[in-house]
Amino acid sequence: MPRLRPGGLVPPRREKRPLPRIPVPVARAVVDCAVYVDGHRKPGRISYTDALDRVRSTGEGFVWLGLHSPDDEQMQGVAEVFGLHELVVEDAVHAHQRPKLEVYDETQFLVLRTVKYVEHESMEKASEVVETGEIMIFVGHDFVITVRHGDHTHLSGLRRRLEARPDRLVLGPTAVLHAIADLVVDSYLAVTDEMESDILAIEEAVFGPRRSLNIDPVYLLKREVLELRRAVTPLTGPLARLTGQNPLVPKEIRRHFRDVADHLTTVIDRIVEYDEVLSSLIGTAAAKVGIQQNTDMRKISSWVAIAAVPTMVAGIYGMNFDYMPELHQHWAYPTVIVLLIVACAGLWVVFRRHNWL
Repeated sequence: MPRLRPGGLVPPRREKRPLPRIPVPVARAVVDCAVYVDGHRKPGRISYTDALDRVRSTGEGFVWLGLHSPDDEQMQGVAEVFGLHELVVEDAVHAHQRPKLEVYDETQFLVLRTVKYVEHESMEKASEVVETGEIMIFVGHDFVITVRHGDHTHLSGLRRRLEARPDRLVLGPTAVLHAIADLVVDSYLAVTDEMESDILAIEEAVFGPRRSLNIDPVYLLKREVLELRRAVTPLTGPLARLTGQNPLVPKEIRRHFRDVADHLTTVIDRIVEYDEVLSSLIGTAAAKVGIQQNTDMRKISSWVAIAAVPTMVAGIYGMNFDYMPELHQHWAYPTVIVLLIVACAGLWVVFRRHNWL
């Protein structure tokens, strides 16, 4: 209702309604889509709906659809075409999942955490060592869908390498699943190799003689190792299921997954070793910082003791009493200065002999 005000009526307020959200086409999230028959890619560009229709109408080959950071509506459109479960669709849209393997009927859903080593000039100037991302893989008997989150999770190079090896692609969608898992685990090995040089630099800084120590890089590297551990360790369970008696994975692919599991074990052993080394370095660094602080306090105390002598004498002579020893003698002032210098020099020598200065 309009209300009165001096000079006229006030029109009623209109509530601002949010603008309707414009749906983004699924094609904006599609990186690549292709049909593979007998290990060879069929030429030409094709939509994922037409690709799946072609595969299921002919009964040959499979579809490999690659997506990058799809939203809810885009992923829902893909799920309706491929018959994906609504729970895994939600997981695929919202990142930050733990590595896991879930099976819905004949569709396998694997989540992999990806890592990338962040180049830096030195640990003192670094703010991040490991950058993480995610790759989620849906595998059916005639399709494989990869959903990537992160800027370093590109799979175009892997796709080209697989297309150059038809003998691997002829094994079906699980061959793509193995190739992606192998690529991710190999990246773990590369990152641990790079982090080893950082740990050696930290060890040199901690145990190096006569070097001031900044303990912050030690804690930074410890945090990054824990981040890497959270990305890698949970993958042991899914790989164990893929290498075991899994009826959805061919025997030949299971053998290749065993090699991936061996590499993952190597990575986990390295991470555990790095974690233990950094824990000991933190204790050593904390002890060294404490020793440095004690040394600084001894130096400060020594100089305070030396400065206390002239301060005491100046305090006595500054009390303005008329009758004081040698107050009116000409030789008194130089004598007092010489005595102060001798006393301070004597204290300096004593502290120096005891390694306080």
